[in-house]
Amino acid sequence: MTNADVLDHLLEIEAEAAALVNDANAEAEKRIAEAEKQNRTACETQYHNGAAAREEEFRQKTDALRETCSRKLAAFRGEIDSIKADTDSFSAVLDELFFGAE
Repeated sequence: MTNADVLDHLLEIEAEAAALVNDANAEAEKRIAEAEKQNRTACETQYHNGAAAREEEFRQKTDALRETCSRKLAAFRGEIDSIKADTDSFSAVLDELFFGAE
């Protein structure tokens, strides 16, 4: 084997190695992209499921609070409506305040 043959052989091996490295890089990038896509999908699914659960929980608590407030307001209105206006006493207080004790 001559020096030229050895150099040609080494260049062929180097070219094959470069091709293998390029193929490995391409495969690695493909796998990384696929893994990122799967992770992104999983994260989005988890996020949306969690957000939906929080929204449902918020809706339930809001509905419960609205119901409680409505009941309390209705009870308060009932109490107010049941109070009889004492116009005589009110007039007496106003007379005393504005015109002094008579």
